[in-house]
Amino acid sequence: MAEKPLLAVLRGERRDPPPSWMMRQAGRYLPEYRELRASKGGFLDMAYDPDAAAEVTLQPLRRFPFDGAILFSDILIVPHSIGQDLTFVAGEGPRLAPPLAESRLEDLAPVMERLEPIYGTVRKVKAALAPETTFLGFAGSPWTVATYMVAGQGSRDQAAARTMAYTRPDDFDAIIRRIEEVTITYLSGQIEAGVDAIQLFDSWAGSLSPQQFDRWVIEPNARIVKAMKALHPDTPIIGFPKGAGAKLVRYAQMTGVDAVGLDETLDPEWAHAALPEGMPVQGNLDPMALLAGGAQLDAAVDRIKTALKDRPHIFNLGHGIDKTTPIAHVEQMINRVKGA
Repeated sequence: MAEKPLLAVLRGERRDPPPSWMMRQAGRYLPEYRELRASKGGFLDMAYDPDAAAEVTLQPLRRFPFDGAILFSDILIVPHSIGQDLTFVAGEGPRLAPPLAESRLEDLAPVMERLEPIYGTVRKVKAALAPETTFLGFAGSPWTVATYMVAGQGSRDQAAARTMAYTRPDDFDAIIRRIEEVTITYLSGQIEAGVDAIQLFDSWAGSLSPQQFDRWVIEPNARIVKAMKALHPDTPIIGFPKGAGAKLVRYAQMTGVDAVGLDETLDPEWAHAALPEGMPVQGNLDPMALLAGGAQLDAAVDRIKTALKDRPHIFNLGHGIDKTTPIAHVEQMINRVKGA
């Protein structure tokens, strides 16, 4: 069996140079992605077409020597399977209906078969992927998914979900628990179909106070990790609570994840000093440094590699790649990471 460097790091090994992949590496900065999307229609049509989604997942691996492939899908597949209608509005983003701020969770009719095409994508990618490449599945963490389910769309401050969490905590807890239940099923299905590791994306974790962060980020993620470890004890789990700041330490200590993602606002030297010894970390190049390129990009890559050289490290961005990033800058980043 071929060695998978990224998977080895997730299991606690240090590698020099560090393995790499890139959040949103399958996406709009690639002309081949834009061409395929134009031919397929909307985003959701692509995500639910295993042939198209597998092709998108594999596209960046044909251009770049990444050590990981990330499943092309969306975190809102889970609320869609719970029973909300999901659409993507051009220029505005996703919409979920009915919003749970004004509707009841128990009135939604689950459509769990909506998860099946995603498993089909995983099987197709797995069959085509180079044996040394780690295949990453993912899901949204309950808090972030709930913010969309409650408001019916994304928002800058997640006010609708944060308000419900304070004023109707029992109702909000029911939403969180339902997301957990489906997420465990969903991630387990991805693993059974062929992914090597999984990542929990909590894109809006930074909007919560410390006490609310403990309740709505740490506790639900800990329950998911515990369930996943019982079902799939050999599958590493990356937790990525974007915007957590200093709360990342408690997250790392309390959730049971195998590795944590660092967003671009965190000082990697602080992270190395503060996080549990030996815990693998992932990140944390500023996507705007990648967009800028040049000497600034080289310097940013070097700082991260130096700060994290003494712990297991996967080189990545601090969040997703900007859609206007030149391909040449991605090549520059990879060469710098690899010391070329």
